[in-house]
Amino acid sequence: MRLADPLALWLLVLAVAAVAGGWWGGRGRRRGVGVAGLALVASELPATWRTRARAALGGLRLLTLATLIVALARPQSVATAERVSSSGIDIVLALDTSGSMRAEDFQPDNRLTVAKRVIRDFIRQRQADRIGLVVFAGTSFTQCPLTLDYPMLDTLLAQVDFDLLEDGTAIGTAIANGVNRLADSHAKSRILILLTDGENNAGPIDPMTGANLAKARGVRIYTIAVGKEGVVRMGVPTPLGLRYPQVESHIDEAVLKQIAEATGGRAFRADAPDTLAEVFATIDQLEKSEVAVKQYHRYGELFPWPLAATLLLVLGEIVLRAGPLAVVG
Repeated sequence: MRLADPLALWLLVLAVAAVAGGWWGGRGRRRGVGVAGLALVASELPATWRTRARAALGGLRLLTLATLIVALARPQSVATAERVSSSGIDIVLALDTSGSMRAEDFQPDNRLTVAKRVIRDFIRQRQADRIGLVVFAGTSFTQCPLTLDYPMLDTLLAQVDFDLLEDGTAIGTAIANGVNRLADSHAKSRILILLTDGENNAGPIDPMTGANLAKARGVRIYTIAVGKEGVVRMGVPTPLGLRYPQVESHIDEAVLKQIAEATGGRAFRADAPDTLAEVFATIDQLEKSEVAVKQYHRYGELFPWPLAATLLLVLGEIVLRAGPLAVVG
């Protein structure tokens, strides 16, 4: 609530001061009465409820004046609404689920588990961007089209696992699939985040053909090479459970860098969980949506309530003075 004309409350201060001055002046005049006999008679008259009530009418009149002044100050209710407008970004995440993502150099989890966790945190930080998810190994498919339904996207991300596709690393096919997801987008910015730990060895489309397609469609690609080079521990499922052979890990960073540069994006390297989180934080800062918030205020007039109270008090005083508190001559 607010007051449209708060300066009117000064009238209340002046009214209180005037009443207080009149009261003190009345006391002075009563002290100056020279006829002792009249004062003695007045002091000996018994006080009745009428005399007490008439004395209280001065307070009633002050309350009436106070409600009138509050009405003049125009109290108002305030309803605030916000209108949010944004220039959203369309983002497709292309996630490698090939067998090499089982490598456990991101202890205590494998590369895919850590990548899913970091991607989930990235999604939760977005506000007005449509996000889609493409997974790939030897081939590629769309796990989730572009959407603002982040809880649904989170559920579909949780379902991503190994062995959904034939093994391999079809980077070019994954890029083409992600670009096709963005083909009908009218967003100001369209980006593809490609996360892989290998080199292209499958699929009919080579990585640079996919990059050129992205460039022609105005799609910017950020590539993330995950994992460590060299010999790594790999968790391989067998009928007797997991075994952990040592395998050679190689990432074609040169091609990933060429893909990013061809489309105006950036190439990153993440060899630890913390580094991967930092990469996504950097992309989050590079690709921020422009969100504008405008507030609207609507005011409702409340002065009729104190004004109605004023009228009721005036009417009440008239009724009292004409009825129970009338002076009998």
